[in-house]
Amino acid sequence: MPRPVKCRKVCHFPQILEFLPADDTEKNTPIILTVDEYETIRLLDKKGYSQEQCAASMQIARTTVQRIYEIARKKIADALIDGHPLRIEGGDFRICDGQSSNCSFGGCYKQEIYKKYAAEKGEGIMRIAVTYENGQIFQHFGHTETFKIYDVEEGKVVHSEVVDTNGSGHGALEGVLNALNADVLICGGIGGGAQTALAAAGIELFGGVSGDADKAVKAFINETLDYNPDVKCSHHEHNHGEGHTCGEHGCGSHSCH
Repeated sequence: MPRPVKCRKVCHFPQILEFLPADDTEKNTPIILTVDEYETIRLLDKKGYSQEQCAASMQIARTTVQRIYEIARKKIADALIDGHPLRIEGGDFRICDGQSSNCSFGGCYKQEIYKKYAAEKGEGIMRIAVTYENGQIFQHFGHTETFKIYDVEEGKVVHSEVVDTNGSGHGALEGVLNALNADVLICGGIGGGAQTALAAAGIELFGGVSGDADKAVKAFINETLDYNPDVKCSHHEHNHGEGHTCGEHGCGSHSCH
């Protein structure tokens, strides 16, 4: 009987899910790099962790880290040398939400957030998070420095406050939203990786929204919010002109009805 695989904790989710070589990719079968394999590459090669530190961060055995790392390096080499597309998806992982006692080395901001917002919201409370800057919906999810969160009960905002993301940046903001116990995210542009991570966390996304944050939340409550259910725009995927914002991209809109 096979031994069950232990779920691996990851603190970072890739924003770009597929890397394509310059030549014709239709003839090439994509190589799949799992999210936990991606995390070992990030921690060992990018962050410079030792295998022991990587194992502690991911909450798995060092021998498991060594095995995952060897597989990941082989996949990346095959993709680079043979010209295969490299796609990041799947694997045995869970996104860190700050609940772990040893979430990361040097402290974890998500732990601080989780401790503050760990109390149950109650059945009647919906928590909405909005990418926020100077009263407006910030237009690039991965670069947002603050969220404004709104607790809604019986169709009314009963509490709101601005929360600093502490420079979490791309790939880690989904964990911040998890730690905030957010149910809904309203934002402008957002990449495919973030969308996948939010879906895995059970956070409902309303993207492609711009303008005043408070008014957007009011429109959401009234089921009149204009949003783009198929938002694709991201600074990773398009070359925007100067001053262009993803939420104002001509991708169409939708209503909450």
